[in-house]
Amino acid sequence: MASLARSDKRIAIDPPHPEPTPCGWFLTSGADLPLIPQRGDVECECLVVGAGWMGLHAARRFAELNPDARVLLVDAGRIGNNASGRCMGFVIDLAHNPRKKDFVEDIKGNKEELFVNLDGISYIRSAVEERGVDCDWDPQGKYHSAATDHGVEDLKRFSEALDVLGQKYSWVEKPEIQKITGSRHYIRALHHPGTILVQPAKYLKNGARALPSNVTVHEDTPIVGMTLDGSKHICETPTGTIRAKKIILCASGYLTKFGFFPHRAIPLYTFASMTRELTQSELAQVGDRSAYGLIPADSFGTTVRRTVDNRLFLRNVYSYATDFKTTEADVMKARIQQQVAFDRRWPQLSKMGFEASWGGLLTLAQNGGMVFGELAQGVYGAAFCNGTGVARGAAFGKAVAELACGMSSLVIDILKSRASPSRPYPRIITSMGVGFVTSMRFRQAGAEV
Repeated sequence: MASLARSDKRIAIDPPHPEPTPCGWFLTSGADLPLIPQRGDVECECLVVGAGWMGLHAARRFAELNPDARVLLVDAGRIGNNASGRCMGFVIDLAHNPRKKDFVEDIKGNKEELFVNLDGISYIRSAVEERGVDCDWDPQGKYHSAATDHGVEDLKRFSEALDVLGQKYSWVEKPEIQKITGSRHYIRALHHPGTILVQPAKYLKNGARALPSNVTVHEDTPIVGMTLDGSKHICETPTGTIRAKKIILCASGYLTKFGFFPHRAIPLYTFASMTRELTQSELAQVGDRSAYGLIPADSFGTTVRRTVDNRLFLRNVYSYATDFKTTEADVMKARIQQQVAFDRRWPQLSKMGFEASWGGLLTLAQNGGMVFGELAQGVYGAAFCNGTGVARGAAFGKAVAELACGMSSLVIDILKSRASPSRPYPRIITSMGVGFVTSMRFRQAGAEV
């Protein structure tokens, strides 16, 4: 693992850039947490940085294992409006990538992935069932939907992978998928059980409310400086300092800003839009289910959610995020493509447009590697989900907290064995390459968008 050149040297940390638009999930997630930024000079046993899928569950697990320890959980923004709250809310047990030729061949890797994700799902479920976390929990699975012949071929390849892995699934023919969605756009689908649909911002906010009593949560509290000392580390905020015996960094690609694995992150943004609440007559035109989740057969197609609060969410478009940021112009440009997707699927409704549009950060590594483990004495980290990060993030956060407590487990062993993120090509080349590949794949996806 990479570490700072000198453990006693202060490092200045640039805080995350504010998002240019609020997330639709956040806007519809109910009352915010009481805003309590960190102030003054405080001490704790463990400081967890980042309150997304990893950080929330890392704080919960560390506090459960150490009920007498003071745990601080800080987030640079508002919980639920961060990158984790901007996803599409699929808690996926087995990630899919039908175009990856070794998907079927890498049996060991896929079984390990499934094991880790199931551990994450189980931990999320325990928050819902034991701690009463309200998140619109819906264990109906997901539909991999195709609108074109080449999309159907992608589904067939995915079904072959599921066969090899002994996974259950069922084919959904044209009349049924059109009845489910109310859209003539789709011609075939594959239903894969095991995935849970949630309202991500609602889970994160209510999950923070349900943390053990020895956890203190501070929002709008970026870490702007850090000095590592083997006995007690010092983290600076805009209005104070935090002295912690242990630090768990769960800040996604921003972990690189803390001096670990510098220049390894490939930051991308993906974009989504949300309609207003549909009327009863409009709901009759979007299918016979009160909620559903559609994954595109082509990974560059359009992901769709119909939610329990009677809205449609559509996500597509990927772009390179220089210095981990996007602009309102980027969001509005993507919104045009989401309107095209809306027009294709529900032309009788699409003139209503969208109530909100936003982007969400996704951090990749060139080699698909990840960060997990002890980064320096008393400093632990988990980062680089490389997509499908809800179940993964929960599992990574839980496991890194257990590691910080000296525990061992099969999940920890699996994550320790993963490759570390490699250094990508220079930024200008990576940016151009991402732009070229995403543009080409977007065009190739055709009507799947």
